[in-house]
Amino acid sequence: MQEKPTTVAAYAAGASLAAVALFYVFGPNYTIDGDESNDSNRKKSIVGLSNLANDCFINSVLQALAGLGDLRVYLIHELHRRQLDGPETYHTVTSDEEMTAGATDKLRELQQGITTRALKEMLDRLNERPIYRKTISARDFIQALEYAFRTRISRNQQDAQEFLQIVLERLCDEYHAGVRARKRALGNAAAASSEGSAQESSSEVEVRIDDGSVNGLPAIIDTKLKEIDSESGFPFEGKMESQIECQFCHYQYKPNQTAFVNLTLQVPQKSSTTLGSCFDGLLKTEYIEDFRCDRCSLQHAIDVKSKELARTRSQGDRDRLEQEIARLQTAIETDPEAELEGIVMPPSDSVPKRRIARHMRITAFPKVIAIHLSRSIFDRSSSSKNAAKVSFPERLPLGGLLTQKWYKLLAIVCHKGSHHSGHYESFRRNHIYPPFSTPGAFSSYASRAASQSPSAAPSPRIIPRTPDPGLSPATSSTSLSGSVPLTGRPTTAGSRRSFTGKISEGPLEGGSPSARASRSIPRPESGSGVSSRLRRRRKPHDRWWRISDEKIKECKTSDVLGMQREVYLLFYELEKPDPCI
Repeated sequence: MQEKPTTVAAYAAGASLAAVALFYVFGPNYTIDGDESNDSNRKKSIVGLSNLANDCFINSVLQALAGLGDLRVYLIHELHRRQLDGPETYHTVTSDEEMTAGATDKLRELQQGITTRALKEMLDRLNERPIYRKTISARDFIQALEYAFRTRISRNQQDAQEFLQIVLERLCDEYHAGVRARKRALGNAAAASSEGSAQESSSEVEVRIDDGSVNGLPAIIDTKLKEIDSESGFPFEGKMESQIECQFCHYQYKPNQTAFVNLTLQVPQKSSTTLGSCFDGLLKTEYIEDFRCDRCSLQHAIDVKSKELARTRSQGDRDRLEQEIARLQTAIETDPEAELEGIVMPPSDSVPKRRIARHMRITAFPKVIAIHLSRSIFDRSSSSKNAAKVSFPERLPLGGLLTQKWYKLLAIVCHKGSHHSGHYESFRRNHIYPPFSTPGAFSSYASRAASQSPSAAPSPRIIPRTPDPGLSPATSSTSLSGSVPLTGRPTTAGSRRSFTGKISEGPLEGGSPSARASRSIPRPESGSGVSSRLRRRRKPHDRWWRISDEKIKECKTSDVLGMQREVYLLFYELEKPDPCI
């Protein structure tokens, strides 16, 4: 009997909906959320931020922070560590009679990391890959920051650098408070275990290392303590060292180390300059006149007392002067900066003034370095903005020849307008940067299946074939290495497409060996094929997002490097060493 048309249509519609649902469950990011969507006409974008009350200085900083991978990894690790330790570890505060109730509450909030958690949630929302235009608000993070400082963030004086400084200093304080809380909890646990072992000495088990002797060496088990001490630290925190050297006696003072979470560089008042020149203004050797050197002051005191010793006739005065001269000579040889008690020094006006050199250098390089270009020009009556061009590179070298580090530009914040009014916008690199906030179900399922339950079928082997005589060994090896997908990276839609494309272009069964080799190895002289697609595949690394609150559009690296008059904040990330080397 022939079925009714309505029944057939209902069955067809149900089957279609089921197929679409299954496809979206197992591979939603392949055609919708993926970076390489099949729908090339769909305009790709990211999540924007609404500007309701002159919040552009907040939105630009948050968008720049959202593009920093090391910061996101730190936030995930820090919150995961706090979750494993338990809330009681960070709720306990050291009892101190001098601390008031308000100070105790603030210390407890630092240990609990409320700003760290709020920023992690904010950056996760900004790193979603939306399938339509999406705009969110930064109100939740602003409320958490205002609650942490017990004050309101003013919208009248907008300064992105001040907002960034507040956020980074708060995150750094919460990190160090968490480290101290973990060490305190570990110390309490070690004390409790030592008390229990003292009460039950009969059941104590001592671990020793067999070194060939009769009793062996005792084993020291302090894995947790070493784990806490070897924490990677806050990614923005670095250390700078300053040292003074007298140009007369060449005595070098003890270096003074200071921590920083961002660097402020003064832009010179000229038409154009470079970022390296701005760094020279901070790290160059500075010469200061009319400085009283401690070592020269001690030597001057020895000369004065030696002349006084030659003139005196009293034995008591001679003994006193000889003792003082001996103490001054010992101080010069050991520590000229230490204070000497019981010795009458000559008047400070008689001490000769010297010329000193002040050296500045970075001793601990942060994983992420935030650079602030100070463009403010202050006169006696008014202030203005320095509109000098500052050229900045995509890869920034820092340090000396032996300690040189390379940084890669990931985001910038620009300011357009005058010193008293204007607008902030940010640029962040458009790249697939794990960890994703919304990972694809298909890729995560495939990675788990590959790691937990490997297939029993044998893996495909690459059969060596005779290379083309027209190709050099270096060219053939490069082509083959470029056609094999790298392991240990997240599976994306682009990687799956390129992998399937290479399978379809690979050698087929049948045909002559030369024909199979010509299909498997691309020729460099051909303008099309795999080599041209490899060149085109590098273009996504040249793509950036230009973000002005909720308005987002794509641009290139050349457009970012061209913002020389407007650049205000720069974010560089330390380059990782190549694991293949």
